[in-house]
Amino acid sequence: MPPLPPISPVHFAGAGPGAAAHLTLGAYQALQAADVVIHDRLVGPEIMALIPAHVVRVDVGKEGFGPSAGQDAINAAIVAHALSGARVVRLKGGDPGIFGRLDEELDALAAHAIPFTILPGLTAASVAAAQIGQSLTKRGRNASFRILTGHDMAGFAEQDWRGLARAGEVAAIYMGKKSARFVQGRLMMHGASPDTPVTLVENVSRAEQRVLDTTLASLPDAAAQCDGPAVILYGLAPRAAATALLTLHEATA
Repeated sequence: MPPLPPISPVHFAGAGPGAAAHLTLGAYQALQAADVVIHDRLVGPEIMALIPAHVVRVDVGKEGFGPSAGQDAINAAIVAHALSGARVVRLKGGDPGIFGRLDEELDALAAHAIPFTILPGLTAASVAAAQIGQSLTKRGRNASFRILTGHDMAGFAEQDWRGLARAGEVAAIYMGKKSARFVQGRLMMHGASPDTPVTLVENVSRAEQRVLDTTLASLPDAAAQCDGPAVILYGLAPRAAATALLTLHEATA
């Protein structure tokens, strides 16, 4: 029998939220050396354009409340390509370790003794805050920062609403468009001011990025205006200079 091909480590790489400028050097190098790239739906076109033409691309995209590749099928694809001897990159939007089902895929590799590396990526919250000229933590305002999901496998996700409703708290809410009214109700029920600033950044860092500057009172209406993926920055409003720059960019686009 011919010897089995050597198994290369599977590289789990974060693509960032969209723009090529937010891809790490490590992730770029992994893409250039890959035989197979198994990628998510939210990986931006600028990133996809960096993948060499000869590389096999496998689309395993998921969509909240929409058509999705099953996780078992994704696991099986990663394992099968790795066992064939291919150099595999599992490319995930944002950072693989933030709402990326990373552990499930690592467990699948572990069951077959397949090695791996993790190349973190810029998550949407960091880039969205930068796009509106804000920091996610600020001395005298918030000594902590939360990343939340708007829904989980059981439906709309429960959080520490009482803690989050305190003045000065900041959070990034992922996958929160459809749960915006639920989030608003929970926060106001626990004492959050209706005037709390909220910013939605749709299609973070992409050419079609859009910023909606609103308040908790108007969050559901703002979320309903978003067609693309959006991160909700609770407790943050765009800095004036960033707002002026975004307005100028939209006017000249």
